[in-house]
Amino acid sequence: MAKEITPRAEDYSKWYLDIVKKAGLADNSAVRGCMVIKPLGYGIWENMKSVLDGMFKETGHLNAYFPLFIPKSFLSKEADHVEGFAKECAVVTHHRLMNNPDGSGVIVDPSAKLEEELIVRPTSETIIWNTYKDWINSYRDLPLLINQWANVVRWEMRTRPFLRTAEFLWQEGHTAHATKEEAINEAELMHEVYARFAEDYMAMPVIKGAKTDSERFAGAEETFTIEALMQDGKALQAGTSHFLGQNFAKAFDVKFATKENAEEYVWATSWGVSTRLVGGLIMTHSDDEGLVIPPKLAPIQVVIIPIPKPDPVITEHAEKIAAALKANGVRVKIDTDDQKRPGFKFAQYEMEGVPVRIGIGKRDLEKNVVEVARRDEKTKESISLDSVAQHVTDLLVEIQNNLFSKALAFRESHSSKVDNFDQFKEVLESKGGFIYAHWDGSAETEAKIKEETKATVRCIPNDAVEEDGVCVYSGKPSKRRVLFAKAY
Repeated sequence: MAKEITPRAEDYSKWYLDIVKKAGLADNSAVRGCMVIKPLGYGIWENMKSVLDGMFKETGHLNAYFPLFIPKSFLSKEADHVEGFAKECAVVTHHRLMNNPDGSGVIVDPSAKLEEELIVRPTSETIIWNTYKDWINSYRDLPLLINQWANVVRWEMRTRPFLRTAEFLWQEGHTAHATKEEAINEAELMHEVYARFAEDYMAMPVIKGAKTDSERFAGAEETFTIEALMQDGKALQAGTSHFLGQNFAKAFDVKFATKENAEEYVWATSWGVSTRLVGGLIMTHSDDEGLVIPPKLAPIQVVIIPIPKPDPVITEHAEKIAAALKANGVRVKIDTDDQKRPGFKFAQYEMEGVPVRIGIGKRDLEKNVVEVARRDEKTKESISLDSVAQHVTDLLVEIQNNLFSKALAFRESHSSKVDNFDQFKEVLESKGGFIYAHWDGSAETEAKIKEETKATVRCIPNDAVEEDGVCVYSGKPSKRRVLFAKAY
């Protein structure tokens, strides 16, 4: 099966698409730019969703659901917002079909034109803030901490499964607060939640920071981001949290009565991650043999394979091991399919990224052992039947930590400091990765660097220290280095 995957070193883009297809994560659909998420891909997303949903609820957020369709006039109320999304919007103009009089099929009924066109949501700020106008009257109604799990549509011209599709799944949090400080604290809190999820569950190290003015979310006053480095040296924006100020409250006239009985506009945030995280997981950990999934997010953490095929004695031992693992909270499967040979099964589960494989046969049982194989290092060892459940439970933790350590080591070895533009271009082309360089803070310089190199300011890192320097492009004074990279 691994022979069917293009090596990363040969063609990284093709390698990625091969992994998505051969591991059974997603298929193309009949609709251009959209994908069918298959059970394995959706299982990973479900686990991500479950963990994140718990983290949101721990921080006081509640789930709700808002309409898929947004009146066109809503997008006109916040100028920066509509400018940011106008070119990506799908528009509904009619509400009915009719049979073509010539008998050739169906056509749009010209008499069914909508009085006002509807936008298929690219994001939900406008429809939500129009609703919040009815929900918020007093300081007693605040803070309002709402999240929704939904699909959105952004009419992308160049698509790639999970990373950039016309329709994708995500969550979007939308909160309202009585003060600016509370809203900023909320945006920063969710920024931390995303970073913790990426590192603790995805085993994907991230750089936390703020976006530049030109890279901010449309309509935001501040955007916080987590940036991860993929194995091809490109950055992936893995999650963003936005301080919206009072922009949407003013656009939709959302006010509240303070304790002093004064009337003020509320302060807002929004924040979201999407199925793009599945793409980030693939590109952070997988190899030329297939998918690699961190144990915490793997739909199947351990697969038990009878050798050469199930029989009552082997099955009995497999079920005992499975029961002991399940008691430890491990997601385990016993493969009882007798139509496939063990070697095929080994290759299949390696391709699908199952973290641990246990092989159990008669010869193993005679020695009171089973064979335990780990996907991340592709190593095998014999473990006694008496200790295998605890050994594998501990091994899953070790694999999770190992994947993070490997990804962190890769990022550190592909992070560079440069002090002039010649160095900048040389490192970008020869090594790639994250580049820390001085920037004069101007949008003009940022645009010129992007035009000449395709690298962008990924963020102004939270941990950036003040140091006197000069911009690598303009030579103007700079007080700190920012993070540059080519990006998805």
